[in-house]
Amino acid sequence: MQNQENAADKYKDTVPSKKPTMSQGGQPAFFSCWDIHAYYGESYIVQGVSFDVREGEIVALLGRNGAGKTSTLRAIARLDDPALKTGEIWLDHKPLHDMQAWQASRAGIGLVPEDRRIIQGLTVEENLKLAQIAPPIGWSIERVYDLFPRLGERRNQEGTTLSGGEQQMLAISRTLARDVKLLLLDEPYEGLAPVIVQEIERTLEQIKKLGMTTIIVEQNAIAALHLADRAIILDMGQVVFDGKSQDVLDDAELRQQYLAI
Repeated sequence: MQNQENAADKYKDTVPSKKPTMSQGGQPAFFSCWDIHAYYGESYIVQGVSFDVREGEIVALLGRNGAGKTSTLRAIARLDDPALKTGEIWLDHKPLHDMQAWQASRAGIGLVPEDRRIIQGLTVEENLKLAQIAPPIGWSIERVYDLFPRLGERRNQEGTTLSGGEQQMLAISRTLARDVKLLLLDEPYEGLAPVIVQEIERTLEQIKKLGMTTIIVEQNAIAALHLADRAIILDMGQVVFDGKSQDVLDDAELRQQYLAI
């Protein structure tokens, strides 16, 4: 217990102590969540999380299992669970905290969930077209196929019959087919073979080059840190570190304390 307290004290100066109005880079925040608290029923999961993201930045949201990473993403996307009780969420000067999920989606939130949610009975292309049934429209389907040629080859194949890696490509593409301002990726490498992980990594590198603002939750912390500009580490539903990704890669004590790597 004493070691945990000492580690927390070491990194406490990196944790925002008030509502963030400027990012660490000195630029106005494009996205901010301020002191958000969220619950699954009576279970208090997200316990006062605050951080901001600059436009075009990729942030890795990390932590051990049960730290509150996915719950924080879901709260940002304004899903019903966990229920956001207090706090504020802002994207491009618009408040999201009082919105429902469909409203947040129209405001530019794009969540790629861990379970991918490919719609059974629809082809690859039908999944993409369904994503564009209502505005705002994002990437064209042909642009998606340029990013993922394999999906173009399988455009007439039922989405749920694709391999795990191809389904992940489709889940990301379906989100890009909307007009996304903030891309939320929940465990994009989960359950994939190493060779497919490398392919998804290359895709995310392309997205990074395009300057898409992104928050990635990933148990493969090293892979996420190499992709991201910044890292935010959660422990027990609270932010314990907010700083450069390279600082986490260089700090074995921090990684062992909060990521067990």
